[in-house]
Amino acid sequence: MIRADLARLGRNLFTQDCLLCTGASAEPPICDSCIRNLPVLKEVCPVCALPSPREQVCGRCLAQPPHFSRTLAAWTYDFPLDRLVQAFKFHHRLELAPWFARSLARRLDLPSPLIIAMPLHRTRLAERGFNQALEIAKHVADFAGGKLLHSAVHKRRETLLQSELPLEARARNVRDAFHCTESFNGTAVVVVDDVMTTGATLNELARILKQAGAGRVTNLVVARTLPPGERRAPLRQGVR
Repeated sequence: MIRADLARLGRNLFTQDCLLCTGASAEPPICDSCIRNLPVLKEVCPVCALPSPREQVCGRCLAQPPHFSRTLAAWTYDFPLDRLVQAFKFHHRLELAPWFARSLARRLDLPSPLIIAMPLHRTRLAERGFNQALEIAKHVADFAGGKLLHSAVHKRRETLLQSELPLEARARNVRDAFHCTESFNGTAVVVVDDVMTTGATLNELARILKQAGAGRVTNLVVARTLPPGERRAPLRQGVR
């Protein structure tokens, strides 16, 4: 009887509910079953992380090379990963930050990387209360043994929400929105963000970093949005 009670107590102390299915999770915040159901990237372009046969550089990146050198994404922005990102970003589930960061750090192959978080304008930061990219980047730096530059780049003007603009207007929306205060002298830089949609914002930031002397710029993102025909159909499930 005592042994059974102790076992129950141990389960209560060391397990928590999964954010997706509410089942017990030995390593919160997501249980093993839900982790296996997360939408992984398969064959993608090494530069922009969009689908590309045999992981070759895609035609778009060959025709119009972006300012960044490569993109490393942990998952696609599909169900149920999209629910986790939304919970983290809009509902302050900050316990997801180290969980996201651990998956990202595993993908980095740079020794002692120099890490920058995608900056928020001060108005947006005041509204949200935190910079989601910075919360992830802090943990990436810890896991990867890198150096996080907290104030190397600033967003000097507020921009319209990219998600509310047509694709052709997004690059214009973020043009000259960033200001860099560092000189990199050819050093490689890793930029951390939560979601890469068209890549316009990341490309503009990479352009500014290159002007400041950065070498290779690597995008390190939690999720990559795929073209409509490539996306996973949503199911009826939310995040607690």
